[in-house]
Amino acid sequence: MESIGRCITLLVLLGVLFTGHCEAQSPGSATGDARSLDTLLQDYAYRSLVHPRTGFVYDGTVPSNLTGIRIAAIRLRSGSLRKRGVDSYKEFGIPSDIVVQPYVKRLVLVYQNLGNWSSFYYPLPGYTYLTPVLGLLAYDATNLSATNLPKLDFAATNLPVSINFSNVVVPVPSGAIARCVWFGLNGSPDFRDSESGSMCTVFRQGHFSIVVNSSEIVLPPAPSEGPGLSLNPVVSRSNKSKLWKIIVSVIGGIALVLLALLTFVMLKYTRNKKVAKMEQHADAGVSLDTASVGNARVPVASGLRTQPILENELVA
Repeated sequence: MESIGRCITLLVLLGVLFTGHCEAQSPGSATGDARSLDTLLQDYAYRSLVHPRTGFVYDGTVPSNLTGIRIAAIRLRSGSLRKRGVDSYKEFGIPSDIVVQPYVKRLVLVYQNLGNWSSFYYPLPGYTYLTPVLGLLAYDATNLSATNLPKLDFAATNLPVSINFSNVVVPVPSGAIARCVWFGLNGSPDFRDSESGSMCTVFRQGHFSIVVNSSEIVLPPAPSEGPGLSLNPVVSRSNKSKLWKIIVSVIGGIALVLLALLTFVMLKYTRNKKVAKMEQHADAGVSLDTASVGNARVPVASGLRTQPILENELVA
């Protein structure tokens, strides 16, 4: 019993450790898989910079298993970025007075559009995305063949960076209020009011989108049914038929279980009765014949089948 208890305890501990490991490796973690995605997309964005010209946008390609994600890269001089900014880089408008730390002579701004992968890498329970998640990240451009580069600290000191989602935003549902969400480099979301439902402003790099609170979405009322009529009688009859099948299956299963239990009880009762009868016979013993001796009756053994013969009778 002690060894069985130890085995059970060991299995429970292994289950707890396995569950914790699965939770730690769950997809869509903004602080785990999203950071790995940034590293991968930086590598593929840099591959598009073959003999690049400063200030030109180069669209990159992603692996086939990430189809739906779009990337781009633009190489800039730090001094030029701070003096003039970038009027239009995809959906981003970058003003002047941008500070990049640590200082580098040239940098690359990597653009990300996560498309249908947005909620996978940046899950936001309780909210509905109206736009894909867009990313803007700064990296050192000293070595364009480098991989796994750390991000530079990119910040606007005067006017904010503007993000125009007008080409990718879906209409705001009735009764909902659109809000901007900014995911910092640590993956934590920060909500801000949007401007005109399709414009957001930020002061730092990261990932951005427009969302609405799912509880604020008002669903359209269901069409009314006529008196005594069903909108889809075929589906209704089918549902009723499935319901009856489920009920009959449950009742049949219960009946089979009860029948099995009854059979088991009957067999056990019959077996116990036979054993009790055998034990009763064993306790009673074998009855002996009795005979009268005077005024009393005493038990006597039965007669022998083979009568004794004297040895001298065999010699004849």
